[in-house]
Amino acid sequence: MTEQPGRLAAYWERQLDKLEEAERKRSRKLPGWRTRKHRRALVVVLIAADLVLVAGATQFKAEPRWVFPACWLTGLVVGGFAFITLRILTGRMSGSFSRLLDEREREWRHRVTYIGYQALSYLMLIAMFYGLVVAGTAAQGAMMLSALLVTGTTIPAIVLGWSLPDDDPEDFEEGMGNA
Repeated sequence: MTEQPGRLAAYWERQLDKLEEAERKRSRKLPGWRTRKHRRALVVVLIAADLVLVAGATQFKAEPRWVFPACWLTGLVVGGFAFITLRILTGRMSGSFSRLLDEREREWRHRVTYIGYQALSYLMLIAMFYGLVVAGTAAQGAMMLSALLVTGTTIPAIVLGWSLPDDDPEDFEEGMGNA
């Protein structure tokens, strides 16, 4: 005997349908960029922006005062652009629910999520060491913690952007591409 889904289950299904439709629209964006070459270039830009954020965090409260905001804003703007573009190019694997993924996409997502978790754990240890040993104030330690946290959250997109093969043009034409 099957029951009618409750209101919460029906709401959840509608939300997943909306996410799937949004992903379908996003998968048609930037068709010329859906190559490994373009994704890898964005990965390099994102890594450079992450390093600029970390370098900026080391300059917090240091002289000259303009270095920190310049590094921080540059890293956030450039890194934000590269991260959002990579999320579009890697598609559902970077942030979708399991129901919306096929087996291959689910496997990639689980793999990069684990790698991202491990990298974030190590970055938090580095931030703790920096805060305890290197930083002169709690604010300096907090800035390094935030820079490394932002860096750690970009790891899954970096791994996907670097590792994924090119999309199959036939799949993309049929509207069934992974991205």
